[in-house]
Amino acid sequence: MRLRPDQLAKSLSQRLLPVYLLSGDEPLQLNESADAIRRVAREAGYQNRVVLEVSTGFRWDDLLAEANSLSLFAEKKLLDVRIPNGKPGREGSKALDEYCANASADNLLLLTLPKLDKSQQSSKWFKRIEQVGGVVQIWPISPQQLPRWIDQRLRQVGLIPDAEAAKMLADRVEGNLLAAQQEIEKLRLIHDAGHINVDQLLAAVTDNARYDVFELVDTALRQQPARCIKVLQGLRAEGIAAPIVLWALHREIAQLSEIALQAEQNPNLEQALARARVWEKRKGLIRQAIQRQSAQQWLILLSLCQIADAAIKGANQQDPWRLLEDICLGLCAHSALV
Repeated sequence: MRLRPDQLAKSLSQRLLPVYLLSGDEPLQLNESADAIRRVAREAGYQNRVVLEVSTGFRWDDLLAEANSLSLFAEKKLLDVRIPNGKPGREGSKALDEYCANASADNLLLLTLPKLDKSQQSSKWFKRIEQVGGVVQIWPISPQQLPRWIDQRLRQVGLIPDAEAAKMLADRVEGNLLAAQQEIEKLRLIHDAGHINVDQLLAAVTDNARYDVFELVDTALRQQPARCIKVLQGLRAEGIAAPIVLWALHREIAQLSEIALQAEQNPNLEQALARARVWEKRKGLIRQAIQRQSAQQWLILLSLCQIADAAIKGANQQDPWRLLEDICLGLCAHSALV
């Protein structure tokens, strides 16, 4: 049978299937699903866990041998098999088919694979597992779904966010669910159960570094060039990597470029801000930035971000931190570049 990740817990509470196949490229959901199966398996008496990784030199006969061997204390066995390339091959297909045909209540097979394509899902071994066990396919959370996902996760730990707070956290983690979960755990430790607004969330998730990359961006948008350079120097002194600083600057400039282009085509700036889903407390900064510079000027800064990226990667001889300084001054509208 096929199960969605959100259906797995209920299915596990009803009965354990002899085989589970987890596939996907999103690590948090994949790991959580695997952990849930392992936990329920332990509670059901599968105390002996054998981990097998399918790599060069792996013999599929080892899986069948483990399935047929009895431990000294006759414990039930969890066979935890990882297939990093997602392709069991001819021998693996045959072994999995044979295993499923003779599945024993003394064993539980857990297969973890990356995302499988249509041809793999049409294979004999996949269909056999689908018949006798459970198949859980993990799909990435889209940018549109992420605020809702974060909202649900926060509520699970007793925190009730307002819509703006959930969106702000979604914007901050940029689709990285592991980072989102870490921030949620931090919030759970800092705040008691109850409502949480964007100011509380922003204060809690701000990096421990004295100078924060998000403060750098907002200082630039507030047109405070001296403080902006001081914050940038502080980030460097704190050991914050140049790619992280560039990521924050590029993200902001890319959004500003898009809004500015839309605003030039349609004079209604508020509509452009709404389409870009700018959260309310930043609209003032963004509105002022758009009004003081043209779309072409923002595109020039976007090109400078690409040059800085090349410098960070060693593809040109320029100083990355000097380029980051130029980008910050461009955001301040305090540079010959703009």
